[in-house]
Amino acid sequence: MTRIALDPFVTDLDAESAALRAAGPLAEVELPGGVHVYAVTRHAEARALLTDSRVVKDINVWGAWQRGEIPMDWPLIGLANPGRSMLTVDGADHRRLRTLVAQALTVRRVERLRAGIEALTDASLEKLAALPAGEPVDLKAEFAYPLPMNVISELMGVNAADHPRLKELFEKFFSTQTPPEEVPQMMADLGALFTKIVDDKRTNPGDDLTSALIAASENGDHLTDEEIVNTLQLIIAAGHETTISLIVNVVEALQTHPEQRKKVLNGEIAWDGVIEETLRWNTPTSHVLIRFATEDIEVGDKILPKGEGLIISFGALGRDEEQYGPTAGEFDATRTPNRHIAFGHGPHVCPGAALSRLEAGIALPALYEKFPELELAVPASELRNKPIVTQNDLYELPVKLGCPFGHEE
Repeated sequence: MTRIALDPFVTDLDAESAALRAAGPLAEVELPGGVHVYAVTRHAEARALLTDSRVVKDINVWGAWQRGEIPMDWPLIGLANPGRSMLTVDGADHRRLRTLVAQALTVRRVERLRAGIEALTDASLEKLAALPAGEPVDLKAEFAYPLPMNVISELMGVNAADHPRLKELFEKFFSTQTPPEEVPQMMADLGALFTKIVDDKRTNPGDDLTSALIAASENGDHLTDEEIVNTLQLIIAAGHETTISLIVNVVEALQTHPEQRKKVLNGEIAWDGVIEETLRWNTPTSHVLIRFATEDIEVGDKILPKGEGLIISFGALGRDEEQYGPTAGEFDATRTPNRHIAFGHGPHVCPGAALSRLEAGIALPALYEKFPELELAVPASELRNKPIVTQNDLYELPVKLGCPFGHEE
């Protein structure tokens, strides 16, 4: 089996995903830093592995970890070994930790956030409308980032004053280009910041999920301090990064498919269809690190060996022709059925999926209603991916907004 080296600079994710699919349902890959794992690249096999009890999240099962081959200054160590949370445990411990988070993020509870998300969206759009007309705007920095960061921070009780530092640290956390000598300090700084937030909530609890996790630990649910801190970090990271990428990717998809964009703005295509097709076709999460095989597992005509690491290559399996047919590589907002698994599958499906969909479902129609003449300020071919192997993330999304609806130049 030929090993495929994932590009640490993510210069052509589509080509890389195609190469992974061509290698079959299970591909040998080399992660940045020279770490060897396997990747599942096809939809059906991914669904099966995500519900297979022989695939676990306990890093101690990983042979390379046991042998001391994974250095603590590996740039992706924070993703492979992020500490004890629902991301790294299985079975009863996973159900215990996940239940507390899932109860706060049910569809019904998330729907209660609608009014607040609409208000934040309106405020962001007014700021955009106040910018100098005709000048390029980084839509990611000015719109796609602030909204989900503010929403998840309010949900978790994180002060807005911490946002700049969080942004700085998460940039290093996800990047393949963080110098190895900076990794241990970055991890320590993240831990210290989230520990401070939890300590503040112990002293001054509020109507937020962090306070609820603390209260649950004091009322017999046996959450350790480490579990609370790591759960907070996990939710903040996943709760804003995925939605940022989703919003950016939808705008890019519509601007590069003008006929479909016209139908969306005319009401001929529903926004839900646009969002779901973007989740499949240009998924916010390119690869999820990392799970481990407790025994040899058949994957198609190949074997995932016992003790090996496995990543879920959502960027590859989202365009799997065996699942989506010969048009799998095309963006089609009318695609039905569209049973993608961009938010995972089975017991490990992302509990924040409903929140991400709600934010995108509010923000994107409002953006295009306010700025129906929005256009890319550079050719799509010039948009550059950030060096992140897990998130399908652009450095920036330069656009020209055009005249806001209801305003005349």
